Order: sequence, then structure tokens, then C-alpha cells
Amino acid sequence: MKHRPRPPEQDDLLRPRLVDMIDMRHELVKLAGLIDWDVFERQWSGFFPSTTGRPATPPRLVAGLLYLQHAFALSDGVVVARWVENPYFQHFTGEIFFQHVPPIDPSSLTRWRKRIGEEGVEWLLTQTIEAGRRCGALKPDSLACVAVDTTVMEKAIAHPTDARLYERARAHLTALAQKAGLTLRQSYARLAPKLAAQVGRYAHARQFRRMRKALRTLKGYTGRVMRDVERGVDAMPAGPLRERIVARLALVSRLLRQTPRSRGKLYALHEPDVDCISKGKARLRYEFGVKVSVATTLDKGFVVGMRSFPGAPYDGHTLKPALEQAEILTGRRAALAVVDRGYRGHGVTTTKVLISGARGLTRSLAAALRRRSAIEPEIGHMKSDGRLARCALRGTAGDALFAVLCGAGHNIRKLLAWLRAFLALVLGALIAVIFAENRGRPSFAAA
Repeated sequence: MKHRPRPPEQDDLLRPRLVDMIDMRHELVKLAGLIDWDVFERQWSGFFPSTTGRPATPPRLVAGLLYLQHAFALSDGVVVARWVENPYFQHFTGEIFFQHVPPIDPSSLTRWRKRIGEEGVEWLLTQTIEAGRRCGALKPDSLACVAVDTTVMEKAIAHPTDARLYERARAHLTALAQKAGLTLRQSYARLAPKLAAQVGRYAHARQFRRMRKALRTLKGYTGRVMRDVERGVDAMPAGPLRERIVARLALVSRLLRQTPRSRGKLYALHEPDVDCISKGKARLRYEFGVKVSVATTLDKGFVVGMRSFPGAPYDGHTLKPALEQAEILTGRRAALAVVDRGYRGHGVTTTKVLISGARGLTRSLAAALRRRSAIEPEIGHMKSDGRLARCALRGTAGDALFAVLCGAGHNIRKLLAWLRAFLALVLGALIAVIFAENRGRPSFAAA
């Protein structure tokens, strides 16, 4: 059911008002006045077609919590707990009186993300761009020139090793068989964990022949359990549990068939779509996650587009969709896009594309090309200050949502820093004026 409108403001002498408790010059207070919160009520109302049931949470509360969560790198539970303690957080989400209890359960944010999808979270990113325009931090002309690059957003999985995957697959099948009442000839609950630990010891001691032999034995244990479950699942009645077992059997069969040179390998049982991506980094050769394209303005580094690309496509093939998303979110087509050499063969014709290493350029284009490397620290800040370093949402849909939310959180941090600096500049100028006016006045001590 759609959300109910907030009740009109009423005078309550027994409840503390937030405007009497906080500094109205604070950057979060200023930012709350720059964002058009009514957009979320209009655009997100279509995701609640039903007219019956419990009314939904106010969209401004959810949008504000998502902004704060990704601006300050907080989890669902922590952002709700911090909301109770911080009156500025409460004012940012539209509260009038100070609240002493959490506004929602943290699990509500999960359901909201699933409900609004990628289209809904893109409105969060769009409103940060519009807020930058309103306050002057983002000039309209800066949207004409963008820098585009790709990075890897790692998933919340353990480092994949064959021993760990075989042991996890065996344990999952054993637990499902026990839940379904299937009788196994042997579960290897004692032998398999010890053997999986021994594989790691052999690898550490560089005894690779013994390691490979132990891996073959461990793989055989998992295969025997899988075949036992396959024989028993045929007699099970249709239902959700049987579907879960069949899906798990398909994953385990895929795991046992893959080789070191297989394409589309399985790196995590709970995240089958994780890709192994090599970006040529000396300190980190392989990363396990999804490729994300980032588009920022050249001068200020505001994010105007973020999109995940499962399957680890070639960078040049991601440029056209990335520019299309930036055009949709900003309402303006970029006239110039600056990229690195990994984008050669992009095939984009509607936007002028400058690739690193190009020669014979004018002075302005050469300056724009030198400015391309500014996107690298922006991505680094999104990983260190934001949550781009590790995606905790599930599946490819979770990757798409998380990438856009990380871009919105980066823009929120940019706006807060700009408002903080602007306020310091105004206060400094005011103090200088007062000091200049009082300089010529006689003091009481001199009199």
C-alpha cells in the first residue's frame, strides 16, 4: 500500500523540536533544503500499486537513510541506530520532533531496495546532481565534459579455493538432505573438514603433489554425497524444499565439472554470478566481483553515472551504455568523454571521445586529457570513504543497486564538503568585516 502523507506540524510543548536543538548552519541542514524530497513521493509511488494493506514507510525517510548510509559508509543496522542518536540525521530525514526510538526495522531498507529497483535508486543519484546545481557546487557547463573509467566492486565472499568450495558444497548438501529426511550412506562430516584443512597445510609447505591428491579425495567425498542426494530427490514430493535441493545440486555439479581453464567458473555457492577480473594491479592480481563503470565530471568529480556490467565485458563495450545513463540522469548529452587506453574500439559516434596517448590536440583538449587521471582518486575515495570496496547485496540486481547508491553517497560527501567550506568562507568574511569596522573605534580601556 502507498505511504500516508505526514501529519501537519502541530505545536507540542512537551516534545523537543529539532530546530531548537541543532545548529541551522550545519551542512546536513543546508543540504536537506537543497534536495527536492517530493520527487521520491511522486516517482516511487508507482512501485506500490496495491490500495490495501499497511501503509508504506514515508519515502523521504527511506531516501534520507539511504543517502546517510552510503555517505558515511554505514550498514543498515548501524544507520538506523545512529539515526536515533543524531538529531541532524533526524532533521535530514524530515522529522520535526526529536525521536527516541528507531523509525523502522533495518530489514525494511532491504525490502525497499528490492521494491524500487535500479530505476528507483537512480532517482537518488539524479537528485544529488540537481542539488549540486542549486547550490552552485556543480556548474551546468561542467556536464559537457566527463571522464569515464571502470573499476571492480568486489563481492562479500571469501577468497575462493577448491578445498573450501568442495567442503562448503558437501556441507550444504548434507544439511539439505537432513532437512528433507534423506538417508545418506556416508556424510563425511568428520573426514572432509580435516582433509580441507590439510590441503591448506600442504599448499603452505609447497607439497603440491600431496595437495593435489588430497583435493582429489575431497572432491570424491563431495561427489559421493551429491549422487546420494540425487538418488533420493527423485522420490520427494514437489515443493519449495525440493526446488532448493535441485538448484543446489545443479550448482555442485557445475562446481565438480569445472577445471582451472573453464570459462564462467563458480567462485561462491551463494553468489554464482561473481566474476574473476584481472586489472593488471601489481598488489592485487585478481579481484572477485563485478565490473562497474564510473562517469564523473572533469572539473569537480561529481558522479553523473554509475552502472554495473556483469560478465566482465571489455571496457570499450561499456562506454556507450555509460554515456547513455549519464545523459538520462543529467538531461544533457556529454560533448566530450575522456577515457584511458582500455577503451580503444568503443564504437561511440554521438560523443567526442579522447583516449589517453592521443597526439595533435589543441591546448584545451590536451588539458582535458591530462585531467582524465582525476577520476582515479575519486574511485579511491568511493572505496575508502564509501562502500564501493565491498558489495553486500545479493545477485546481479544487488550489484546494480549498490553501484548507483555508492555514486549517490559520493555526491553527498562532495556537497557536504562544499557547504562546509562555503560556510567557513562566509563566516571568515563576516568576521573580517566586523574586525575592520571595530578597528577605528576607541576602546573603554583607552578612555
